[in-house]
Amino acid sequence: MEWTSDAFVLGCRRHGEADAVVSLLTATHGRHLGLVRGGGGRRGRSLFQPGNRIRATWRARLSEHLGQITAEPITAHAAFLFDDPARLAALGSATALLDAALPEREPHPGLFDATAALLAALAATEGWGADYVRWELALLQDLGYGLDLMSCAATGRNDDLTFVSPRTGRAVSRAAGEPYQDRLLPLPRFLFTPDEPPDPRQIVAGLALTGYFLERHLFTAGERHLPSARLRLVERLSR
Repeated sequence: MEWTSDAFVLGCRRHGEADAVVSLLTATHGRHLGLVRGGGGRRGRSLFQPGNRIRATWRARLSEHLGQITAEPITAHAAFLFDDPARLAALGSATALLDAALPEREPHPGLFDATAALLAALAATEGWGADYVRWELALLQDLGYGLDLMSCAATGRNDDLTFVSPRTGRAVSRAAGEPYQDRLLPLPRFLFTPDEPPDPRQIVAGLALTGYFLERHLFTAGERHLPSARLRLVERLSR
């Protein structure tokens, strides 16, 4: 068995003295693990930094085996962001969420493309906070838990949307939601008015919104929790 695919590194852990087991988000095979011979060395640690884009080849005798991975670098995203702690925290949060939330070997081509777009935004734009929140919405959508933020759940109108129902994940207008606002989640304006740049408080509110549904649907209380890298991102952006 063998395949070759572009991939993003999600994680890398030492295996024995010199080898490593890496977790990848591939363009064609979803989240995939594999053993890298010599991956625990200096070159391996550099190549398999979370967020790096590589060209990976996986080989195994049988499809159900862990298999071995060889790889060549494409883009060292982690190195490009090293001098910007906030952007590096966003990169770490995204890769940790993917590694923890995605089932193994289930293709998610749309999520691969969304992650590529996020990493490009982290490198190129000042508005990356909004891009990151939208990426978390895309993660929820791709795994079957998308939010409906385009119209009010109570009235069907698409104006003055202010809240989100924590039960249904649907937007609620100000008029319909104000009597129940203590039970609703705030909806930041930038999520439905993309031409309006958000301020830092709106970004934190967006992370609170997506975090609620990530924890509810993907990280059930008492079993799994949001990755610590994601919590560190919120703490950094809340300062």
